[in-house]
Amino acid sequence: MTDIPHFPLSAVVGADDLKLALYLTAIDPKIGGVLIEGPRGMAKSTLARGLADLLASGQFVTLPLGATEERLVGTLDLDAALGEGRAQFSPGVLAKADGGVLYVDEVNLLPDHLVDLLLDVAASGTNLVERDGISHRHSAKFVLIGTMNPEEGELRPQLLDRFGLNVALGGHTAPTERGQIIRRRLDFDSDPQGFCAEWESAQASLRERCQNARNALAKIPLDDQALAHITERCFAAGVDGLRADLVWLRAARAHAAWRGAHTIAEDDIDAVAEFALRHRRREHSPPAPQPSQAAQPAAPQNANPSEGQGQWGELPAQALSVGARREVPSWPKKP
Repeated sequence: MTDIPHFPLSAVVGADDLKLALYLTAIDPKIGGVLIEGPRGMAKSTLARGLADLLASGQFVTLPLGATEERLVGTLDLDAALGEGRAQFSPGVLAKADGGVLYVDEVNLLPDHLVDLLLDVAASGTNLVERDGISHRHSAKFVLIGTMNPEEGELRPQLLDRFGLNVALGGHTAPTERGQIIRRRLDFDSDPQGFCAEWESAQASLRERCQNARNALAKIPLDDQALAHITERCFAAGVDGLRADLVWLRAARAHAAWRGAHTIAEDDIDAVAEFALRHRRREHSPPAPQPSQAAQPAAPQNANPSEGQGQWGELPAQALSVGARREVPSWPKKP
């Protein structure tokens, strides 16, 4: 049986900021994935599924909300181990998602014990299954994409911070845009193969642009000047920890690669600021100090933000509604 194709990301109307965040994640999976917030009926899962087509593996695995621990991590057959002298491992969701996308719908409703497992694996990039003295270890490196409706509950801070980027979808869409969305959805539902064939050229161009950006990524330096600006703005925003600095720098570099540049520019840093800060900024952070009063931290030389970070080197897309956007401290201008 042939699987019904996914709705192509190139055919999605609007949600430009969210699509950008997904593109950046496809360019550099070390960014750490995307958390998509918004009310029901905003096509969050449709957009998330579109990411798989931009990755080399194309693998998209869903973790069901009611999944058991064994469904997530896999199981070991002890009878086979005793009879054949080897552990027989039945892969779970984590094994199937290796190298691709792990999608968790309503991630804020995930049970705590599964959240703990996800955090461990996301940090190490490895899944270890043990039972009665027998163990099996396998790679589990994936792009974590989660969706949630904030009205249905909050997400644990540890898991919230694990997502590299955070996007909030607004509920209000202009009538003309709503009509385009509905028309394309009806066309897709009536003939999925034909609809995808109609959009294949645009989808191929999108895949090619992401691949070209991936190829160019390593040539764009994670330079000390960009890092210094980002660390100053993270400090001004009152974020906890250092993950925001790393994610922001990686996302800015991916944005530079996306637009075909050779260095990280101010526009790249500004373009991804809210992605990196939205879920990490303190609600009552102090205002940003004036450049003349701010202590200027020394930028580390030969910075290597990926060192010792676990999942694909990471410490681990923004259709923001008008009311959801929060101001980011401005980048101090050069004298």
